[in-house]
Amino acid sequence: QFGDIFGDSSPFSSFFGGGGGRRAVRKGSDLRIKLKLNLEDVANGVEKKIKVKRYTSCKSCNGNGSKHGSSLQTCTTCNGTGQLKRVQQTMLGQMVTTNTCHTCNGEGKVVLERCEACFGEGRVLEEDMLSIKIPAGVGEGMQLSMSGKGNVPARGGVAGDLLIMIEEEEHPMLKRDGNNVAYDLMLNFADLALGADVEVPSIGTRVKINIKPGTQAGEVLRLKGKGIKDINGYGVGDQLIYVNVYTPKNLSPEERELLYKIKESQNFQPKAGNEGKGFFAKMKDFFN
Repeated sequence: QFGDIFGDSSPFSSFFGGGGGRRAVRKGSDLRIKLKLNLEDVANGVEKKIKVKRYTSCKSCNGNGSKHGSSLQTCTTCNGTGQLKRVQQTMLGQMVTTNTCHTCNGEGKVVLERCEACFGEGRVLEEDMLSIKIPAGVGEGMQLSMSGKGNVPARGGVAGDLLIMIEEEEHPMLKRDGNNVAYDLMLNFADLALGADVEVPSIGTRVKINIKPGTQAGEVLRLKGKGIKDINGYGVGDQLIYVNVYTPKNLSPEERELLYKIKESQNFQPKAGNEGKGFFAKMKDFFN
């Protein structure tokens, strides 16, 4: 009566004998691989072709493990149900327990003659070429899944999944910061004071930017939309260029004399009120 009260999904249903006769579909094991991507792949998305060794269904026996795919017979132990039921008398009445048939391992059929190609296993280990589409915006440690591209179980069932772990290669000059990318631009004092056109690396290319006269070290320039696409489709990040000044260590006598003259000029003295405009103060102004 428990089956009537709780329905077929109740745990009492199988415990007391209800809901029997259905065999669970077997699923093969999952495969895990690591996939290395460079910054350009991450920013724009990419399609990769990879070789994977996995168990696939045997073509000679159509995956059932029998010779020519037809030498199967219904298991006489369980009469093809794949389950064995045992009835016991208890104080509450009859109790029915269900176990997997030991003769056919729950398959309901037994192999009379084994397939010579797969030795009765119904699957063979093969090297398979798979095409994987990686969306833009993935990151280090992120895991993607391809359903049904894992191992096929022995003698029929559903293939497992292929789990892809993303490894992000470091770019030699650009550094990822979420969906933004950062670049440290080193300039000499003359370029900052006089202004200059300089070329900087960007994702997959190089771009030319203009440094305005009087640009201060520590300023941050922004290239809109030159970052990484958001994986959820919320726009594209930017490229942030951090301006740094290069100070030479070895000066010739002529260069030293020239710098002393520049140092004495009133135009090269810090202006009043700018003493506190350090890096963090400039960053605050930039984001405000």
